Amino acid sequence: MERFVYAAQAIPDEDDGGFVLQFVDFPEAVTQCDDILEAGAAASDCLEEVIANRIVMGLPIPKPSRIKKGQFHVVLSAQIAAKAALYLSLQKTKITKMELARRLKCDEKEVRRLLDPHHQSKLPRIESALAAMGQKLIVGYASQQNESCL
Repeated sequence: MERFVYAAQAIPDEDDGGFVLQFVDFPEAVTQCDDILEAGAAASDCLEEVIANRIVMGLPIPKPSRIKKGQFHVVLSAQIAAKAALYLSLQKTKITKMELARRLKCDEKEVRRLLDPHHQSKLPRIESALAAMGQKLIVGYASQQNESCL
């Protein structure tokens, strides 16, 4: 089972104040926030954009590293996590977009929209696409109080 929970760290910015947020698994993902209370929202936005960019550019999405002391976890939204799952499943199964469209009995444009991180797709349709590749979307939840270890 793949999970989309990534490790980040907040480093005090001695020059400008606030914090610099960096991700363990995405060296290109760096953002800033004014105070530690904003860190979760800023990190979530940054993670979503880096995952979206990797999907658009056809780049790999790494498996999350274990969260170590001094780091906090950042979770993808359900929509981006579902699209990332679809993207990774296509890569893993080596099924083309055209083949997936054939299996779903739809136009390839619909498959491209399902993969487009900025297009609001319906989760049942993403579930259908995953099922057509022998995969299943699993959704969970957690208390927001346990969301990070900041």
